[in-house]
Amino acid sequence: MLRIVETETSETESFLAKLNERGRLLDENILRTVRKTISEVQDEGDKAVARYTRKYDAPRISTKGLKVQPREFKQAYSDVKSDYIDAIGHAKNNIESFHRKQLQKSWVSTEDDGVMLGHLIHPLKRVGVCVPSVSQLLVSSLLMSVIPATVAGVEEIAVCMGPMRNRHIDPHMLVAAAECGIDEIYKCGGAQAIAAMAYGTETIPAVDKIVGPGNLFVQMAKKEVFGHVGIDKLAGPSEILVIADSTADPDFVAADLISQAEHGAECSAILLTPSRGVAEQVKGAIELQAQTLPRQYELVKAFENYGVAIIVRDLTEAVEFANKIAPEHVELHVENPFEWIGDIRNAGAIFIGPYSPEAVGDYIAGPNHILPTGTAARYASSLSVDDFLKKTSLISYTKTALNKVTPDVVKLAEVEGLEGHAAAMKIRFEDD
Repeated sequence: MLRIVETETSETESFLAKLNERGRLLDENILRTVRKTISEVQDEGDKAVARYTRKYDAPRISTKGLKVQPREFKQAYSDVKSDYIDAIGHAKNNIESFHRKQLQKSWVSTEDDGVMLGHLIHPLKRVGVCVPSVSQLLVSSLLMSVIPATVAGVEEIAVCMGPMRNRHIDPHMLVAAAECGIDEIYKCGGAQAIAAMAYGTETIPAVDKIVGPGNLFVQMAKKEVFGHVGIDKLAGPSEILVIADSTADPDFVAADLISQAEHGAECSAILLTPSRGVAEQVKGAIELQAQTLPRQYELVKAFENYGVAIIVRDLTEAVEFANKIAPEHVELHVENPFEWIGDIRNAGAIFIGPYSPEAVGDYIAGPNHILPTGTAARYASSLSVDDFLKKTSLISYTKTALNKVTPDVVKLAEVEGLEGHAAAMKIRFEDD
């Protein structure tokens, strides 16, 4: 499954070029479909949302059945096991604890001559969350989306997720939402859900910002509505990059590469190691472990498309490669991992040592697992409380303070050819 290549070869360069192309998130056919869907939802509201939901998810759903009712939450609790509710509680507590440390407060500072400057920080009023719940049951992504919003103090959180064929949302998703205090849930996913949240329908009120993962239809729909509403980021297929030296446990490395490859055929699983022996052992371990796992098609295709072990000269070169690739997840399976974390500048999250698998970050560690992909880790960060806050600047000048800066403001305004700006300054001191 895992190809082994050397650095500075045409095969490696070809792989990196293919990996970089994957992050473009552009498909003209999908874009046309997305634009058509958005237009119809804008024109027809609930009718279009229900029509697309019947087409893709639940053949018998109606416009009246789009919103989850209280009785459905009650039924969901009877359909899940108590240990699942306990696990949700454990994850929720850790995620909340981590994100509370990110909270900011409004601030004001007093400068010379009575000038006052500051920031007012307010949570967004209404946020929409779109989470996969049919082809993949992403309970963890629901938690990672709604908990930072609740910590930030968002007043209204609406969640859209596709229903099963029987017109119901999977009970695990409903219970997870309820445990986070979310009771506004709509039975729709895909581009129709993004359009409904962006522009509003008879049943689904419009939101101020849309967050959450999803397939290419969802991401391109988010891109189309951006500007009318805010979005968190454009999320591509999952990515993992493992840096391993001769001390690494090949079975651990193989398991962690598999854990991301199983998400889908477009996911990347990359090993960087100076040891060909480790690469060979990891390759063998992947083939052995994968035999017992259910998502065979996804695993085989992911490793076939974007699975590779690159033999580097040393760990310094491995880190240089990691920064160039800028992956979603980086794992350090090396002898002294803390010596290297300061050198890794471009990564969504770094997992340090053999007992910090990416899987623990996906579910329960606390840091957000909605991370930049497709090289976006060069400039972007994980979803956080900041995504649900906005800052309003405060500016207060006294007459004395304004008088002192007026010549400079006038000069700058005149250079820009904005005489009205200059006049707005000078008029305040004409009598003087």
